[in-house]
Amino acid sequence: MPKPLSLTFDPIARADELWKQRWGSVPSMAAITSIMRAQQILLAQVDAVVKPYGLTFARYEALVLLTFSRAGELPMSKIGERLMVHPTSVTNTVDRLQKSGLVDKRPNPEDGRGTLASITDRGREVCEAATRELMAVDFGMSAYDAEECGEIFAMLRPLRVSAQDFAEDQGA
Repeated sequence: MPKPLSLTFDPIARADELWKQRWGSVPSMAAITSIMRAQQILLAQVDAVVKPYGLTFARYEALVLLTFSRAGELPMSKIGERLMVHPTSVTNTVDRLQKSGLVDKRPNPEDGRGTLASITDRGREVCEAATRELMAVDFGMSAYDAEECGEIFAMLRPLRVSAQDFAEDQGA
């Protein structure tokens, strides 16, 4: 449920005006502040949908990643690489999913030191149900149409490339 409107002005626009007066025009300040606020809004909306399933968005993303894998399982190191998170975060996420019965862990037969995480049947059910609900609310992005979502994705891609999230392929 959205909170009641309490401000009669856009605080980020106001901060931008004051910033210009004090330090000059720095459009990147208003942009990052808007992105960070949008992240807070979206995470709250998405977490509200997945919380009844005992998930956070990070745990949901791990389940989705496992459903995308051919065998329904991945090495923990690969999960961290694909989700772009620290190994400690992966361990915490997978351990919580395991405690909920949504994921199993076992030694990786191809790497004596590694661990494989595999999605359980219950994990698949929860992932499917949560996905249906997230899609029904457009992952919190209902203020935008499909074209605008594509534009947002394209606009943020160079930032991700410059952060070396991935090697930019020549064809895309």
